[in-house]
Amino acid sequence: MRKIFCGIDWAERHHDIALVDHDGQLIAKRRIEESSAGWSELLAMLTDAGDHCQDPIPVAIETPRGLLVAMLRATGRPVYSINPMAVARYRERHAVSRRKSDHADAVILANILRTDAHMHRPLPKDSELVRCIAVLARAHQDATWRRTKASNELRSALREYYPGFLDAFVNKSDFLVSNDARAALAIAPTPATAAKLTKTRIATTLRKAGRQRGADAQAAQLHEALRRPQLRQPTLIEEAMGIQALALLSTLDIECRNVDQLGQACTAAFERHPDYEIITSFPGLGDTTGARVLAELGDDRDRFTDARAVKAYAGAAPVTRASGKSISVTHRRVKNDRFAAAGWIWAFCAHAHSPAARQHYRQRRDIHADQHAAALRHLFNRLLGCLFHCLQSGQTYDEQKAFTTLQPAAT
Repeated sequence: MRKIFCGIDWAERHHDIALVDHDGQLIAKRRIEESSAGWSELLAMLTDAGDHCQDPIPVAIETPRGLLVAMLRATGRPVYSINPMAVARYRERHAVSRRKSDHADAVILANILRTDAHMHRPLPKDSELVRCIAVLARAHQDATWRRTKASNELRSALREYYPGFLDAFVNKSDFLVSNDARAALAIAPTPATAAKLTKTRIATTLRKAGRQRGADAQAAQLHEALRRPQLRQPTLIEEAMGIQALALLSTLDIECRNVDQLGQACTAAFERHPDYEIITSFPGLGDTTGARVLAELGDDRDRFTDARAVKAYAGAAPVTRASGKSISVTHRRVKNDRFAAAGWIWAFCAHAHSPAARQHYRQRRDIHADQHAAALRHLFNRLLGCLFHCLQSGQTYDEQKAFTTLQPAAT
């Protein structure tokens, strides 16, 4: 029975399908719509080409998400997500004129599986729960980044006309993201309005924003801080900037609510996963960061062959470039950026709360002369290898086993 390979050039409204055999001969091609009728056409094409539940036809496509990919994964067939940059390089193997068409790209994708399937990794066979966690964890991560962006925009606007407000909260927890700061700015968007506020009004506002203790003391501090002399813009310009600040504050309020709601939903889903106990046993991995790590790592135990593959995927493993007598070892730039961002937070928190992790970090700084980022990345590399081993063996974190090679601390 001849082997068949399927390539799908994905688009927003339609998809081009190409089927080729093991000799590279085009068997069938078609353009389908992203609808139930189009899905039925695709299944009919695969069936006519000899698709069988015991040996399903593998599919190559340029995206790992979407309705079509979800339907393909539900059939149990291998689905390969090929990077568009890799597809472009394959295209140059066949045509140096740089011509391009949707049908030709579908054929190229099918031929990638025919010749180099062993060089690409199929989409993991993750459980439905971990895919649910991935959706929520990535949405929470995006909302957190948007909140940071909104906070920075608001800070830049306040710096232009209202430095006294920034000084009042610069040493407070969460700075402008805090409930106190956002509530105070809502009633005092300009220095002129802040000068008219009473301590009672400020205390009442803080209580409505959620403060349960110390509202009067905090109100007294804010009342004094917002009345300090500061440089001022002309009256009309100051009022206009106050309106701008309120608009930015509205965006920040929305993003803060999104972070809270998505964080609660993500934590609730993460706690139901069987790997929850193992992941949260590691220092620095709480409900939020642990959910992000699980979202990118998945629960398909056959996804990665060893810990080195996981470290390369997360960007924790260095890259060696050697040519002749020239050898350079640098950090990895092509990686899963979400995994790397979660790993940075993980290593930073582990360094703060785990004595062994802190000692490992100090040895990288003092003995190997690593910079701060390199030492944290090396700590992330070490912890990620331990996590991979624990997930494979089903055991929780043991600090004595994880850092057995540490040198004795200097007295």
